[in-house]
Amino acid sequence: MTDKINKIENWLRNHDGRFAYIADPTNVYYLTHFKCNPHERFLGLFVFPDHEPFMVCPELEVGQAQASAFGREVIGYRDDQDPWTFVRAALESRKSVSGKIYLEPSTLPYSKALALKTLYDDVSFASIENLLASMRNIKDRSELAAMKKAGEIADYAVGLGIKAIKKGRTERAIIAEIEYGLAKHGYSEMAFDTMVLTGENSAAPHGYPSTRQIKEGDFILFDLGVVVDGYCSDITRTVCYKYASDEQRKMYQTCLQANMDSIKAAQQGLRIGDLDGVARQIITDAGYGDYFTHRLGHGLGLGEHEEPSMSAANDSKLTTGMVFTIEPGIYVPGVGGVRIEDDVYLSEDGPVTLTHYPKELQIIS
Repeated sequence: MTDKINKIENWLRNHDGRFAYIADPTNVYYLTHFKCNPHERFLGLFVFPDHEPFMVCPELEVGQAQASAFGREVIGYRDDQDPWTFVRAALESRKSVSGKIYLEPSTLPYSKALALKTLYDDVSFASIENLLASMRNIKDRSELAAMKKAGEIADYAVGLGIKAIKKGRTERAIIAEIEYGLAKHGYSEMAFDTMVLTGENSAAPHGYPSTRQIKEGDFILFDLGVVVDGYCSDITRTVCYKYASDEQRKMYQTCLQANMDSIKAAQQGLRIGDLDGVARQIITDAGYGDYFTHRLGHGLGLGEHEEPSMSAANDSKLTTGMVFTIEPGIYVPGVGGVRIEDDVYLSEDGPVTLTHYPKELQIIS
């Protein structure tokens, strides 16, 4: 974690930084490996260009913070104490007298920015979110190892879902089977709410699982992810129950081709919007362009949705070390939906998939 904090310290020196106040628990974990959900309580990591960083957290979390990879000053406060008293004292001891204060404006409550403002006569705020996003975009060896394991467990979870398919079983019942099976093997943290959608429900890309019962001829769509050491996986597979119509087979094969060709095309330096175009052109040529209603994918890491956004409008380039999803989909009202999603790591040698559950069309009988 020291290298990551050092990078922020160096960045602050070059960007007129007085200090950075980092409060998002996910970013705090990224920089320190201290996992904390403070709820309504105060959590703050303060990083300086020329002084030692410090952290302020609830007293009940101090032991875990001190045992983390942070290795610097940790200040705890009780519920009957004002954490800003401790923040003020620690800031004054470091005598940071000029420069911008860098924050996370998309997640920091306005009240906390105001509290900082009262500590200084001349305060100028700026965002550190682009720096943090760019750092989190590129995965190191330990991060990649966690994501590989998360991908393996996601593969296993899809298998549990396939085994749970029975005529008359509901979407929610299948989800319960998946999550119970994972819990029995010690995997209980899901990256997001597990999704199982059947029949016409699968035509809603982000539908809500219901008590709808499986019927013959249904598409059954699984979208799930697990967390390993804080890092997420995200996989989608779609199968058919008992039989598949010609229309369903065409939809599936088109989506599969879009998935596979997009993965192959994911190379260092490619414009991200052009990668979206690879999948979109295949789906459009097959007559389903109007039914591919979302971007190709998204970045993946400590969050289930991170930068980069794999959309047609993104002019950024693919960079070695990124992990992102490739998830083309076709959603036809009255017929159902197909989505095939993989997690992809861009290595120096090209794209490497982290999810490996078979992708050929399965007819579950």
